[in-house]
Amino acid sequence: MIICCGEALIDMLPIEISSQKETAYQPVSGGAIFNTAIALGRLGIKTGYCGGISTDLFGEQICQSLAESNVDYSFSYRQTAPTTLSFVKFKDGQASYAFYDENTAGKLFQRNNIKEVPADVEAFHFGAISLIQEPCGTVFEDLVTSAKESCVLSFDPNIRTSFITDSDGYRQRIHRLLSISDIIKVSDEDLSWLSPETKPKDFARQQLQRGASIVLFTEGSQGATAYSKNSTLKLRSKKVEVKDTIGAGDSFNAGFLSSLSEQALLSKSCLRDLTEQQLSIALDKANRVAAFTVTQNGAVPPWTEELSSIAYIN
Repeated sequence: MIICCGEALIDMLPIEISSQKETAYQPVSGGAIFNTAIALGRLGIKTGYCGGISTDLFGEQICQSLAESNVDYSFSYRQTAPTTLSFVKFKDGQASYAFYDENTAGKLFQRNNIKEVPADVEAFHFGAISLIQEPCGTVFEDLVTSAKESCVLSFDPNIRTSFITDSDGYRQRIHRLLSISDIIKVSDEDLSWLSPETKPKDFARQQLQRGASIVLFTEGSQGATAYSKNSTLKLRSKKVEVKDTIGAGDSFNAGFLSSLSEQALLSKSCLRDLTEQQLSIALDKANRVAAFTVTQNGAVPPWTEELSSIAYIN
């Protein structure tokens, strides 16, 4: 099982009402960690979700979305605090966000809200805005730190600068978590904020020396590069008709993790000795899953059977 630890929220997606020349908003279940959980479930991986979920109507929608994608949300904690809302704005297909997160169920998630973790957990996947806010940020950091010896830790900072109020404290948290993670995925935008003078290959080398087994660097339409102690692989993104980029990186994470699980490689010892071919297989699937997602409106990752029907552009 892979347990995804972090935020689940509602993305308010803009919809143009042509007859009235106005914009309405459609509530869609989302959040970076939620998106990865949904994608893993649809790809046939035994998946759990851990986080705070409201008992309000949006919380019910989130639970329904998880269940419909075969994600076990029994590790989450339900409370009456409201659901986090994220209003989305698009410019040239790229999304920006305005968050409404004061006193929400996700933000108020406490350590004593965590249910007992089953023994068959292969990996924890974590990151994104759930590490910025308190008390949930400390809770998730403590949870994954306590598991660093027993299972694989997959970390995607997925930095949202508009959400950060304490840059120094957040950078320190990220560096602590980088030092214990086995799989690290950063985008070009993440690295630009985290360490703007560091080149991707130098960042990867630093993390591999600190103990990571795999470092993934993504550059949107330019593709992704995977670094391990044995190899460096760069794969260009699949060319598709892009509708928007919501959930692309989250789906990429799911594709990569699902491939490692399918190859029976999701353990600390196997990751340390990963071959170039094994890494290539995982990177290719991550790329294909992300490619499908950007052809959809919103974060809609594929079911396994849909991966073969992607319309690539030659």
